[in-house]
Amino acid sequence: MEKDTTPIGWLNLLFVLCLFLPVLVLLMIPGGTMMGGFLWMPIVLLLCFWMIASMAAAARGEQQEQADHTVDDGVRMIPDGEQPDAIRAVMDVRVAMQQNGAGIFRGRLTTPADEALVRLQSAFGENAVPMIQQDDELGTAIVVMNRPTGEAMLERPTRPWLHWLLFGLTFLTTTWAGALHQGVNLLEQPSEIAVGLWYSVGLMLILGVHELGHYFMARHHGLNVSPPFFIPVPFALGTFGAFIQMKSPTRNRRALFDVAVAGPLAGLVIAIPALLIGLQTTEVLPPDAEPASGMMGHGTSAGSSLLFALISKIALGDQLQDGYLLQLSPLAFAGWLGLLVTALNLMPIGQLDGGHMARAMFGRRVGETISSVAMWSLFLLAIFVWPGLLFFALFIYFIAGRGTPPLNDITPISPGRRWIGYATFVILALILIPLPHKFWQAAEIYCPYL
Repeated sequence: MEKDTTPIGWLNLLFVLCLFLPVLVLLMIPGGTMMGGFLWMPIVLLLCFWMIASMAAAARGEQQEQADHTVDDGVRMIPDGEQPDAIRAVMDVRVAMQQNGAGIFRGRLTTPADEALVRLQSAFGENAVPMIQQDDELGTAIVVMNRPTGEAMLERPTRPWLHWLLFGLTFLTTTWAGALHQGVNLLEQPSEIAVGLWYSVGLMLILGVHELGHYFMARHHGLNVSPPFFIPVPFALGTFGAFIQMKSPTRNRRALFDVAVAGPLAGLVIAIPALLIGLQTTEVLPPDAEPASGMMGHGTSAGSSLLFALISKIALGDQLQDGYLLQLSPLAFAGWLGLLVTALNLMPIGQLDGGHMARAMFGRRVGETISSVAMWSLFLLAIFVWPGLLFFALFIYFIAGRGTPPLNDITPISPGRRWIGYATFVILALILIPLPHKFWQAAEIYCPYL
């Protein structure tokens, strides 16, 4: 028992220590500067993600090692007489084998996939986990795995103190970042903490509601899921976002789609009103004006995004003309970041929300193809169009690996869900595609009320 738990305990300790590392770095910054400039900041951030990914991989490796001691690594064919009756009752089995302790049965289902999964789960009970997956040659594969020995670790009670600790630290770092972007160093002027609250509260609400959308939809589908983990950093934006931990696989593609799409749509419910309200106190600058320094006030072009241009025009009306810049207020900047976070999550890549949506909408093969094309397109855009995308491309590449497939990966989603998916990807395009100058001029001629 000691061997099984010690490595994970050390990983938990290292993770908690990493939470306090940003605070220590913050206190060591001379004069409250932004840590010496922007050039090496992405390297620091990537290093942090690499450390977190390494700890997570080590934890998964430890659990896999425990499971490997209980399974036979050999591969053998399973004769007809040894094939479970529950499998043969729902499938016309053509090929059956045992590999790494899992039974793999390939053929064509004789009953609908949803019904087959229910019957298999009832037959195997708590001793095994059946999964119905696509098979490129024979149509369908039923994979029956022994319930992982590390599953009990995933079922451990949630530690509320850890989630509240992360939330509190992220609130402090985002408040610090919001004040620093306006030229206020809270280490020297702690009484000016209110300066950073508009940005902090707005961004925390957007991120929190995004993750709670995932959380409540997952609970609606009966999934074991953790509350949100917030990631604090003592520079730049003050946070690297938030995430929830899925502790059990989704039952089918419908549940996978619902959980994936709920987060971005919930986040937009907060981000768009925050942007509309924040733009009321945003300063509109003519093209020849010199914007103030700082991340919020560097001068943002309303035409950088179709959706952002529409929201800006609705909020500012005639004040905003073609070529003008926006010196975003703290709340508007939080709303703008909400659009950016939504767009990044909706990229149809790997384990990002858009990647799960693409797999649920189009299936495994098409979903993986879309994911590869989107990933390489992002790298090409970063290299040839906007180098600023390179950091996000690397970030997505490291975190957006392949996730656990749904137990029933056969049954398609409903037409209504499919249309919601199409509409959500249209929102992604509206956020990413800039507004051409000719479109702006045409809008001013034909839609003067905007």
